This record gives sequence, C-alpha cells and structure tokens, in this order.
Amino acid sequence: MENFRQQSYAIVKPPEKTVFHGGSSDAPQPEIILTIGMLIPLFLEWARYEMRRAPATIVRYREGLQWVIRDVEDQPVAGLHLGHLLTIRRKMEERGCQEGRIASIMNTLRSFLTFCRDVLHIPALDPRQVRVPRIPKRDVIYLTPEEIARFVHAIIPPDKAWDQMPLTSIRFRALVETLLGTGARISEALALNRIDIDPVRKEAKIVGKGNKERTLFFTDRAVVWIQRYLSRRWDDHEALFVTQGGCPRRLHKADRIKDTFAIYRRRAGLNKRVSAHILRHTMATTLLFNGCPIGHIKELLGHERLDTTCKYYLGLDKRAAKDAHQQFLRYE
Repeated sequence: MENFRQQSYAIVKPPEKTVFHGGSSDAPQPEIILTIGMLIPLFLEWARYEMRRAPATIVRYREGLQWVIRDVEDQPVAGLHLGHLLTIRRKMEERGCQEGRIASIMNTLRSFLTFCRDVLHIPALDPRQVRVPRIPKRDVIYLTPEEIARFVHAIIPPDKAWDQMPLTSIRFRALVETLLGTGARISEALALNRIDIDPVRKEAKIVGKGNKERTLFFTDRAVVWIQRYLSRRWDDHEALFVTQGGCPRRLHKADRIKDTFAIYRRRAGLNKRVSAHILRHTMATTLLFNGCPIGHIKELLGHERLDTTCKYYLGLDKRAAKDAHQQFLRYE
C-alpha cells in the first residue's frame, strides 16, 4: 500500500515550480489543481488492484463519481465542502432517486475522499462528513415451492420432451436450476466454465465477491439440467453458458437475461418479480424454512459476515417464531 501511495503521488503531485517554454526560466506556472475527474482513473486503479474490489464495484464507482461531477461540476478535490454534498443530495432527490441509489453515490464519494486523504495525502473533506442515508429494510422476496414449479414449467413444460425444445430454453432452464441449486450470484454462475464442475461430487470452486474463493454445491436436479444443456451444445467453448450463433461467446448479464426472466414470469402467471437474485433469496429461505442453521446458510451464500446473513434472513420464518413463542414464553 505504501509503495502504491508513493508511486501514485509522484504521478499527481503538482510541481512547485515549472517553466514556460520560450519565456523566462524564472517565470513560474501556477500549480496544477487536482479535480475529481483528474483523480478518477487513479482511484479506480487503486480500488481494483490494491483494494481488490470486484469489477462490478469498479463500474459502480466510476458511474457514481460521474454523477457527482454532473451535479456539482468537476470540482477541485481540496475545494469540496458540505454545500456540495447538500447539492448532490438535493438534485438526486429532485430526480426521484431512491435511498439505495443515493446511498450508493454517497458511499462512492466517501471511498474517493478516503483515497485522496489517506493514500495521496491531498487535503480533502473528511469522509465522515458524507452522510449516507439509511436504506429502509425491505421484505425479502422469494418463491414458494409451488411458484418455483410454475416458473420452471413455463420454461420447459413437463408434457414436452426436453430434447425437442429450443436450445435457448434448455440453456435458461439450466441457468435457473444452477441459481436455485447453488445460491450463486448471477455473475458467479455466468463465470463458470465446464471444467469447473465436478458432476460426481456436485460442486465447483469459484472466485466470488471480494475476490474470495468458495465452493458451490449443486443439487441433483441442477446437475441433470446442466448435463442436458451441454449434451445439446456443438461448440467447444470453455464457458458453461454461452450465446447462440456462429461464434459463441460467454453469456453476460447484458445479454437480456433480465428480460428473459420477465418473459417466463409472465408465462407462469406470477405476480411476484422474478430475477436471478430472487432465486438466490429463494435458495436461502428454503434452507432456513427447512431448519438449516443460519451459519451454514452464510457459508453457502458466500457472505463474509454472519450479520449480513442475519440481516436478510433471520426472523423470516414466522412459523418457527410462533412455535418458539408458544414454547418459551411463560410467566408462571
């Protein structure tokens, strides 16, 4: 970290005295004023390679600082003050931004100011003055077993021969079963390669959020649908999930996966929103309702902290709460 700070600061440190070409050698130029925009590339590089932030986090950082520049212009870092923070909050609220979006931008700005102060030692606003709004706790959305059946049967109807269905349908069913069977994040599922999966042990090693290695465990049903999908593939691409066409490539979130979820949700006649992340919630809540200890759920989801798992899932099982109430609450 210290080596990075010294090397990076040498890049951006304003010269104390510079010389006009063609002018007097004693004529000084003004010192360079470092602005937000000038330091964004260095901040992103530090976050990616020193702090080991995930690529998606880097994208979020870049977008967040671009929002800041749009709202208060490309201000000198040393000139940022509380008034700029209030302007950012006001303009975001005027645009109808929700608490989650505002919190994301403010957290990005807080990280950026921390980098400027602690790594580059540039005079900057104290990050503790950046107030991040508290995001209201939302009910966790998940599918019931009956809703899961309706959704997957909308993809591949039970009265249809799976090997006669379009390959895109089989691919999506395999992806859905992978998400339901492992609790993986969509980015983790799409990063899987064929060779990663051990069909006998029903597991795969992955590098997940925060650049941390963990193991995914697959259900029998997930393995079956993955094997069915691969049996219909004609290509030799290493990725588990690939695009269709003459030159397959790894499937990405940008390939209208969100739209595909919406299409099959409507076909299934579900009123709930269905997404890859909701399938992750579904896996976790199903484990919880079936009596799985919260500590195991933490490991299966790849959460770094137990309180993250507790925040989302502890207290969801109202049936268990009622049973505990009846069993343990006695005053006599």
